[in-house]
Amino acid sequence: MQPLPRLIIATRNAHKTAEIRAMIGDHFEVLDATAFPDFPEIEETGSTFLENARLKAEGISRCVEGWVLSDDSGLEVDALGGAPGVWSSSFGGEEGNHAKNNARLLAEMTGKTQRDARFRCTMVLAKGGVEHTNFSGTVEGRIIDAVRGVLGFGYDPLFIPVGYEETFAELGDEVKNRLSHRARALAQASDFLKCNYLK
Repeated sequence: MQPLPRLIIATRNAHKTAEIRAMIGDHFEVLDATAFPDFPEIEETGSTFLENARLKAEGISRCVEGWVLSDDSGLEVDALGGAPGVWSSSFGGEEGNHAKNNARLLAEMTGKTQRDARFRCTMVLAKGGVEHTNFSGTVEGRIIDAVRGVLGFGYDPLFIPVGYEETFAELGDEVKNRLSHRARALAQASDFLKCNYLK
């Protein structure tokens, strides 16, 4: 039996890797940067999700053989002019601190009646330091005025997707992985990989 082809996710975020591994199924051996201690830290200096995803995919793919998949994603809130956007993970002043990010979002939304928002994800596939293609996905919804639910991560406890009354943090992984911005971008990436890599 031949080993599964390897797909390396350009992240050290265990939550993100788990989501992608669950969604992409059993076609690939999914690893991330934690499996490669010598991988460089890629500074996300881009002003768009695509720029940041490209930096990570191309940078990591120079260090390993095979496909590298990166994504940059975040929350865009209409009442905040699209913020937090590319700064979603550090919106509260501390990188990756979900509680602080949610607290700032709640403070910024105080008194606002316009609650529309979306999660956006842009993915880039690269090999040998060169981008081959990119994909994007969004999920529309609204921001509520208090944290609800203990599942998921990030802004999930404050985001209710269109067509539901529960937050992503209440709906759980099975539903979220079907609806999410990352799921929609990954479905495109997965189709591309299956056509071009599973040979």
